[in-house]
Amino acid sequence: MSSLDRLLEGVEVEWKMLGEVAVRTKGTSITAGQMKELHKAGTPLKIFAGGKTIAFFNYDDIPSKDINREPSIIVKSRGVIEFEYYDKPFSHKNEMWSYHSKDENLNIKFVYYFLKIQESYFQNIAGRMQMPQISIPDTDKFKIPIPPLPVQKEIVRILDSFTELTAELTAELTAELTARKKQYVYYREQLLGFGCLNLDSPDFKDSKDSRNGVEWKRLGDENIGKFIRGGGLQKKDFTETGVGCIHYGQIYTYYGTYTISTKTFVSQEFSKKARMAQHGDLVIATTSENDEDVCKAVAWLGDEAIAISSDACFYQHNLNPKYVAYFFQTEHFQQQKRPFITGTKVRRVNADDLAKILIPVPSLEEQARIVSILDKFDVLTTSISEGLPREIELRKKQYEYYREKLLTFV
Repeated sequence: MSSLDRLLEGVEVEWKMLGEVAVRTKGTSITAGQMKELHKAGTPLKIFAGGKTIAFFNYDDIPSKDINREPSIIVKSRGVIEFEYYDKPFSHKNEMWSYHSKDENLNIKFVYYFLKIQESYFQNIAGRMQMPQISIPDTDKFKIPIPPLPVQKEIVRILDSFTELTAELTAELTAELTARKKQYVYYREQLLGFGCLNLDSPDFKDSKDSRNGVEWKRLGDENIGKFIRGGGLQKKDFTETGVGCIHYGQIYTYYGTYTISTKTFVSQEFSKKARMAQHGDLVIATTSENDEDVCKAVAWLGDEAIAISSDACFYQHNLNPKYVAYFFQTEHFQQQKRPFITGTKVRRVNADDLAKILIPVPSLEEQARIVSILDKFDVLTTSISEGLPREIELRKKQYEYYREKLLTFV
């Protein structure tokens, strides 16, 4: 029997409504204008508003009755519904509320940990409203488990330790991941730039220009490749199975540098009239709400042809597919892309303008060598199934497992 099982073995648990065992406090009526005026970094009193923490100049800035001095659970009741624990003096806006213990047999931080695993329940309630929100009765009448106080304290101690350890490990892994990403970007720019730092120089406009032993050519050159616009594929055309398809919005929300499978499908009948990309083609989002995502690209390495949506295009070429996909991520590409971006709220780049962009074209052997190096960095920094991101995810899952085990009373 594990130590966790021994801790919970034979424990008698009483279930009570949160409003019965905790004191609910209202927020301050201070206005957003006053908050802006009084905001100052490093000041002692915190106020929670709209998910943000605002520091006040001193304790006299809001009425004394609106200051909470007990360790409390803050209920963020609108937008993203969540709970936060705070054990220093604070206040919060009046559309929120908070709870502190009024029972010496109730550890309020234990309640906080229990409510954290119930957030999806409250978010589901909130989602039924036009503006996601919960009401005071939703939390007041919500039943919580109350095991003996020593058990509550031990659960809090264990979860505090896990929280601290997980935070430390995640911080270390995140710092390592950040360093590796910087290293990756550096090598990607070096490998795909071939020492050429200024693509705007007047003498760098000839598609046959050569720098450092590599020829730079336009993407649309006849012997390099061509761009084909996507068809009228919309989300309503998706099916559960069938022919693979890529919708432009998925390129910057779901896919990485390359893929061998699609997230969505269309029917065989629809595919007959669709614009189809083949193995090795680069699929490009030509529309986005921001400059960073427009022209995000994914190399299609699957065996079958796939349908491509409008607001996207695909690039048929005689280059290494991954080589081209990695080039689209470089500053050399971004530098050339920016002058072609049009639109205000919706940002676009025309396929005809993409054809004008210069790309370094070494031998296929050199392209493959560069790809093999960048693939290693890509796995290390972006894959959720390998490398550092997996380690971060495993730490979080381990914490969630023990939290669930400790706070499940049946």
